[in-house]
Amino acid sequence: MAVKIRLQRHGKKDAAFFHVVAADGRAPRDGAFIEKLGTYNPNTNPATIDLNFESTLKWLQNGAVPTDTCKAILSYKGILMKKHLLDGVKKGALTEAQVEERFAKWLDQKASKINSKKDGLSAAEKKAVADKLKAETAAKAAKAAKIAAKTAVAEETAAPEADAPAAENTEA
Repeated sequence: MAVKIRLQRHGKKDAAFFHVVAADGRAPRDGAFIEKLGTYNPNTNPATIDLNFESTLKWLQNGAVPTDTCKAILSYKGILMKKHLLDGVKKGALTEAQVEERFAKWLDQKASKINSKKDGLSAAEKKAVADKLKAETAAKAAKAAKIAAKTAVAEETAAPEADAPAAENTEA
């Protein structure tokens, strides 16, 4: 039995939500599965990924093959990195302490990248709101100037007409 780690689609149309599962390769996409390993929500920015780290690592070490999308998800969360390091322990290239040290360092770097992306997104959002407000203020000022010019022209044309009948009466 070939076990695959793959996505199982849930959610509404145009609002997909996925479960990450270990399933028999012959089972249908949304059919029977062996174990639910976590969830993946691509609708948020950055995508929300919640995985059972130990269980997923166990499946990978026992020979489960992830699909391309799941491979990217597992790589993003560091599960493939941990598997790679543990394979180095099996071969005698690393010790358990070195594995934990390298993995902790990798996790710190990954967390800083994610935080900088979130900060950049929030800063871009704030800048977009400020730019929109500035554009609205400029449009409002332009409209006010146009209205003021129109009323000034209307007052100028009304003033000579009011003066003209008064001037005629004084001449007669």
